[in-house]
Amino acid sequence: MMKFIPYVLKTLWRHRSRTILTVTGSAVAIFVFCFVGAVQEGMNDLQTRQESKGTLIAFQKNKFCPATSHLPQDYDQQIGNLAGIKDVVPVQVFTNNCRASLDVVVFYGVPPTKLRRARDFELTAGDWNEFEEHQNAAVIGQSVASRRGISVGDKFSIGDLSVDIAGIYQSNDPAEENYIYSHLEFLQRRKGMNGVGTVTQLEILLEDGIDPVAKCSEIDEMYRAGPVETDTRPKGVFQAKSLGDLVQLINMAHYLGYACVGLVLSLVATTSVMSVQDRIKEHAVLQTIGFSGAQVFYLVMAESVLLSIAGGMLGVGAAMLVLEISSLSVGAEAVAIAFTPSTRLAITGTIVAAIAGTMAGIAPAVHAAKTEIVPALRHA
Repeated sequence: MMKFIPYVLKTLWRHRSRTILTVTGSAVAIFVFCFVGAVQEGMNDLQTRQESKGTLIAFQKNKFCPATSHLPQDYDQQIGNLAGIKDVVPVQVFTNNCRASLDVVVFYGVPPTKLRRARDFELTAGDWNEFEEHQNAAVIGQSVASRRGISVGDKFSIGDLSVDIAGIYQSNDPAEENYIYSHLEFLQRRKGMNGVGTVTQLEILLEDGIDPVAKCSEIDEMYRAGPVETDTRPKGVFQAKSLGDLVQLINMAHYLGYACVGLVLSLVATTSVMSVQDRIKEHAVLQTIGFSGAQVFYLVMAESVLLSIAGGMLGVGAAMLVLEISSLSVGAEAVAIAFTPSTRLAITGTIVAAIAGTMAGIAPAVHAAKTEIVPALRHA
């Protein structure tokens, strides 16, 4: 059948307006499908990475938004003395929006001496010493730097909070690149906030082989009588709980992805039916000169699949490009989900387009293959 591909392409080009509209419609549908998939990829990646790190988050009990959680900072020393604890990092969190947002800005105030041990990232621009020596300095993830147009040496302000950007970092974790790290004391002493001695949360790094669930229970039991009760969870579980309703919305977005697949199928099927109706006599002539019904079937199927794959590849390419350039993320309660473009997502989008094209072409191809030659030749 490969030798008939030029014939199929010429047939599609004869009705170029219809072909272009079908390919464009399919591309738009697959583009949306990939965007929905990128959010789900980001969510899955976030949970998988955190589950593998053996890290716990201690938060004030019965509090939700970071602005409402205030734990005594000296809890870090007490928890650090427990068996199986590698390190405890006190974290002060500041965010411009606790609700779901496509442009949430999250500051993490961390002791500079502990930041490089607690995070696995490297600077692509700037200098660590500049950050460590100046209390109003910050390092910023390259995703948020790209979105906001920030460079090393710039001053970045959100409300009354203003920092000097000492470095831009990259990480293997796409979500990590949506945060800004500053000095702990700087955030504790920011204007309108006298939080010296308290922190938003404690990040607890476990030794290898330690049961995280058992350690969470041990820490919460230690502070059950106060002065401030804790709610300790594995970091992945904590982030999933913080995202809450947003996770449900992301899961519901699957239906939008399915609708996009249905749109591709409908568009390609409509085009294939119209093509078969326009070429009834042509298919009869082909059978007259020796084409079998099966060969006509495969010709129509080839047209359908080529249309769908062309639209799919265009949509996938556009989606991957936009996702890579835009560095989009969505966040809630100081937890960000990166829109993650991936090879797997690109392959999935292309395969979905091919399957939709195959399914869309079956009915028109069967109709073309079963058309009787004599009545078809009489067709005006």
